[in-house]
Formats: sequence, structure tokens, C-alpha cells
Amino acid sequence: MRDDVLARQHVGTDVIKVSTKRPKQQYLRKKVRIETKERPGTIIIDTSRKFLYFIEGNGRATRYGVGVGREGFGWAGTVKVGRKAEWPDWRPPARMIARERKKGRIIPTYMKGGINNPLGARALYLHRGGRDTIYRIHGTNQPWTIGQNMSSGCIRMMNSDVKHLYRRTPIGAKVIVIGPSGRNASRYYRERGVDVLATIFRN
Repeated sequence: MRDDVLARQHVGTDVIKVSTKRPKQQYLRKKVRIETKERPGTIIIDTSRKFLYFIEGNGRATRYGVGVGREGFGWAGTVKVGRKAEWPDWRPPARMIARERKKGRIIPTYMKGGINNPLGARALYLHRGGRDTIYRIHGTNQPWTIGQNMSSGCIRMMNSDVKHLYRRTPIGAKVIVIGPSGRNASRYYRERGVDVLATIFRN
């Protein structure tokens, strides 16, 4: 099957549509060497480079490729993981529904969690000051969008990667989002290259 064709599979009465197209090699999960003052367990997202780093300590991190906000939807700041969900439901914000309606596209006010849900297999809900920012780190059934500016500000990951991150990230984890300009990235981290052996024998 060509890599840009949707694979269809019947599960009960549902038809699952899963894109088999993969992102570029550079966006696949890797262990890297890193310089940072942030504590282990911190997540750093560099939206200009399309990478998310999970800080492990001892100069090491896991680097994941991500999809980020398209032009006009980029953002930056420090937030926390306020909630987590497996196979999350999707309730798009009212302003998204209105914006898409103007384009002639009708999106539902609610979609039950599942393989066809835009939030994918897992979601980490980002909060600031105890309130939901409406931004999430979540999976996607469109892995080819990883490494691209496609979203309305949320951070999307391949389903296998978001599951991996989800297991490691507790509620309350610190998340630093570096904006699309990449400004002040060196304040938070410097990557020193791929840790080849650790990547080969990664968990």
C-alpha cells in the first residue's frame, strides 16, 4: 500500500481510517544530549524547530517531533499539565466552530474519543494559574503532519509518541513553550546532538 493512502479496517460497526504516511526521519523519537537548568520531568517545546524535549537529567532528554500552530496561532509561555486523558473526547472551542463555519466547514460540537478523533490516543491538558488554556499536547491520526505548522495552537504528536510521553508525565509537570520565532530558546536549552546508543536501545 502506498504511504499516502488511508488504511481502512472494520472494528465492530466502526470504520477506522489511519494514515500510513510517516513524518520525516528527523522527527522520529530520539535520545539526545542536552544542556539545561530545568529539572528532570520538565517538558520543553521548541515550536520553531518542531521538537518536544522530555528532560531526563544528567545531560539527557528524549526528543519527539511535533506539529505546531499554523501562522497566526503560535504562542509561548510556561504552563503546567493540569489534566490527562486516554482516548480523549473532543469539544472544540466555540470560536473554532465559528471560524470553521465561515470557511464553509461544519465541525461537531462534540466527538467521542477514538482512533478517528483529532486528539488521538492521549491528551495532556495545559493549564496556567489553575485554568485551562484550551491548548493540549495530544496525539493525531495524521502522522504526516508532524514537523509542520498545521494546528490551531495545540501540540500534536504521533500516537505512539504521545503514549510514551503520557506514561512519563505526571499532573503538575512544568511545560515551557518557546514561540515560533525561537527567541530566547538558548535561555532554556541547548541540544548537543543525538545520543546514538541510547536511541538504539531506547525504552
